[in-house]
Amino acid sequence: MAVTLLFPFVAIRVLGQEKESGALRLLVQLPYRPSTLIAAKFCAVLAAWFMVSIPALSALAVWAVLGGHLAAPETLNLILGHLLYGLLAGAIGLLAAVIADNSATAAIIALAVTIGSWVLDFTLAGRSGLSAWLVQLSLTQTLRPFEQGLLSAGLVLGIAAVIGGLAALTVVWLPPGTPVRTKVIRSVSCVLVVAVALTVAAQIRASVDRSEDRRNSFTSADESLLASLRRPLLIKVNLAAEDPRYVDLRRNVLAKLERVLPDVTVVLASERSNVPNRSDAYGQIEYVYGDRTDVSRSTSPREILPLLYALAGAQPPAPSVGEEYPGYPLVVSADAVLLWFFGGLPLLIVLAWRWIRRPPPDKGPLVHPGVKP
Repeated sequence: MAVTLLFPFVAIRVLGQEKESGALRLLVQLPYRPSTLIAAKFCAVLAAWFMVSIPALSALAVWAVLGGHLAAPETLNLILGHLLYGLLAGAIGLLAAVIADNSATAAIIALAVTIGSWVLDFTLAGRSGLSAWLVQLSLTQTLRPFEQGLLSAGLVLGIAAVIGGLAALTVVWLPPGTPVRTKVIRSVSCVLVVAVALTVAAQIRASVDRSEDRRNSFTSADESLLASLRRPLLIKVNLAAEDPRYVDLRRNVLAKLERVLPDVTVVLASERSNVPNRSDAYGQIEYVYGDRTDVSRSTSPREILPLLYALAGAQPPAPSVGEEYPGYPLVVSADAVLLWFFGGLPLLIVLAWRWIRRPPPDKGPLVHPGVKP
């Protein structure tokens, strides 16, 4: 929430003050390309993200010092997701600062984008069709796979494409002397390139489960057997997108099958769950593998996987032993840590503020003795 609501203001400040004071017109006259200037601003935004992430990163360090367990792949995957999310919010702020006349207008534009994405997420969640595609435009949707322990190649490519597109648009709109028509033409080209990149990213389904408890995957034996099934699998789900049963089915079965099976297609019925006098077929899930078909109402992999094996004529694998996630329970007192969060961090903020606000050092007179001005 802090990155979504407050971090764009940090990015806006990087360019907003220079634009309002007129220093930007002098800055673009230096022997540097606009892309170099924007790259320097992005480095400043990246440094700011690391600074605002100190409380969260210190919480991880404190947990490790207290004896808590941190799975390195899952933790690094989560940090990568928040890093990309922070750069995305910073790119929105930089572009808003360039296209707006002042920092206040830029802040309104940035908040309209960030809060507007939340509105999309809340109002269209659980819908199908065009609504489901619009929900994917929400900024919060970009973090959920990382929070669930998934590293999706398509998602990383899509976020990188959007960040690069926003940076390119910032470079296009940065020079004050360029005609507006030229900027618009270049902007259309940037948008088209980003749209193509997003289309390609949407077709990439490769992802890696970085969670230590493998909550996004079946057992190793089940995944090996499922990966050997070469015929296309068609799943017809006679449930509404907002139905809790479909949410469970998507999380427990469908998402995992899409990551393992080479050819799987899911067809979702358009009937809504609140429609009176629904047909008796509502709630049924039909599985079509080759020329064989079976129907079930279960959303549990314990019942669905044996059904799929029967359709494929395969023998279910033996139950895996030793794959149960034991967890790492820990009960420890962390009262002493409050001194860091309520004393050390505020003091660090005050010291950083004083260091930033200190007057520049006195370098003496600009004219040396004996030298005529």
